[in-house]
Amino acid sequence: MSDEPKSGQLLQANPVRMKKEKTINRREIFSWLAVAWGAFAAAISLASGATVRFLFPNVLFEPPTTFKAGFPDDYAVGKVDTRWKEKHRCWIVRTDAIIYCLNATCTHLGCTPNWLDTEQKFKCPCHGSGFYMSGINFEGPAPRPLERFKIVQGDDGQLAVDESKKYQQEKGEWNDPESYVRA
Repeated sequence: MSDEPKSGQLLQANPVRMKKEKTINRREIFSWLAVAWGAFAAAISLASGATVRFLFPNVLFEPPTTFKAGFPDDYAVGKVDTRWKEKHRCWIVRTDAIIYCLNATCTHLGCTPNWLDTEQKFKCPCHGSGFYMSGINFEGPAPRPLERFKIVQGDDGQLAVDESKKYQQEKGEWNDPESYVRA
């Protein structure tokens, strides 16, 4: 007898040595091609969707920044009118000579001060900044005076306030004719 095992015995004795070859039939090839084309089509459609979305701008719809504040005679001389504080965050002040609109935002950290009629000053409830009726700061941590909004008298005689245009006292902008209206 020879020392060499027969081929049948070799397969049973050591199955690792002999690998069984797997054949791929046509159906498997077509199914893999279908999966590949599906993935490609999904990637292209996602890229096309992102490209089309890029063509349309992001638009932010905001409320208008201008409003009509009524007639000059609606405001008492030497008084601060607080009716626009909640809706537009501003006060309209009328003196003997001019009418102006103050931004009701504290220049310290953006809180909303209150008008204290008995003390004749604006007082910030958060950090204690104080402002005169003119908007000039005189106490507390506020680094600068309140800002004014643009105010003009329209063709119909009403006051029109534009909140998008601000005037700062420290830059000398309170002398601008659009920062006040002659009474």
